[in-house]
Amino acid sequence: MRFSRQIISVEEALQRLLDSLPQLEEEQVGIRDAYGRILARDTMATCDLPPFDRSPLDGYAVRAADTLGASPEHPVSLQVVDTIAAGEVSRVPVTAGCAARIMTGAMIPQGADAVIMFEQTENPGLATDRVGVKRALRPGENVSRRGEEIPAGSVVANAGERINAGTIALLATFGYASVPVVRKPRVGLLATGTELVAVDQPLEPGKIRNSNTPMLSALIAEAGAIPVTFPVLPEDPAEAKRTLAAYAQEVDLLISSGGVSVGDFDVIASLTDEADVQLLFNRIAMRPGSPTTALLLAGKPVLALSGNPAACFVGFELFARPALSRLAGRKDAGHRFVKARLGASYDKPCPHPRYLRGRLTQEDGVLWALPDLNDKAGNLGTLKDSECLIVIPPGGRGKQAGERVDVLVHAVPGWQPRG
Repeated sequence: MRFSRQIISVEEALQRLLDSLPQLEEEQVGIRDAYGRILARDTMATCDLPPFDRSPLDGYAVRAADTLGASPEHPVSLQVVDTIAAGEVSRVPVTAGCAARIMTGAMIPQGADAVIMFEQTENPGLATDRVGVKRALRPGENVSRRGEEIPAGSVVANAGERINAGTIALLATFGYASVPVVRKPRVGLLATGTELVAVDQPLEPGKIRNSNTPMLSALIAEAGAIPVTFPVLPEDPAEAKRTLAAYAQEVDLLISSGGVSVGDFDVIASLTDEADVQLLFNRIAMRPGSPTTALLLAGKPVLALSGNPAACFVGFELFARPALSRLAGRKDAGHRFVKARLGASYDKPCPHPRYLRGRLTQEDGVLWALPDLNDKAGNLGTLKDSECLIVIPPGGRGKQAGERVDVLVHAVPGWQPRG
């Protein structure tokens, strides 16, 4: 299995990974802590919205029948019987020939069926005993009816939705002080390789500092999950397997970096030959990161990314981020590509799709993807500038500047001008 790998597409590999993930349980959080979380179940409107007939503007509540024939030249004079602020309930009904001065959001008084805005009355800034109405109204005009926006019992947010500021406003409107959300995934994180030293340790000949673990920890947190960092994995395959199995039981998904190729010391790759390990994939039609591997160990999913920093970064965006989205409860986890124009030619031939890091900009309403040509799998100097992955199709031609390409956006674009 290690040396006879079956190659599959990125799309098939992602689907296999998503299908292997467990469904996490629900928990309750306060509404102030719900932003960015995923709803665990549908939430319903607990009352009508609006909860009563109300005025959407500042003006006068009137009977439409009393305004017939009103015009700027011949205003209709009505007696003002009350002034109603938002939050107040008038006890004075509006009868024939009367009006009530009313503020935005206030409850429509009994007898009134329309609201005339201040600007369409005489002397709108003055609170007087009589008001001159300068326009005829229809029954129901400028009245927000009870339940016209959302009737009680309606679904206002669906399970699997990410809670944004608008969702928070809806939940607050309907009295959800606590919100049912999917528990945040716990994601184990470890690296392999005796060449690695900790960030705070001095370099030695042949050694490099472990940059993948801090990078992945940040990406996991950014994706809304909880990173749980474990020590570097032992090189001995038997000991590595026991250690991995123990780590896996503490988390919902285990992510490793390194050890996925076919070298003598690639411990993750050696596990794929074990009878009690269920291999999901270990070779993908992509560059960089072709050896990216996923398996089930003791029933727990393990995603093994390349040890090369750039390939590790790409692998996270293509596989780990959608997996974390699915674990968090999103039903629409997966890749969402947009179309853009390629900002610079890329002619390097490749038998598989290549995922180039890049930046986005726009010019005259056209979206441009500017490729990062520092694209070797082990290079990390420009990772900080990456906003998207640009897909270069397989084959020897590549893509020329100006051609349309698929782009997977993973960061908020800086929208810097071209050049």
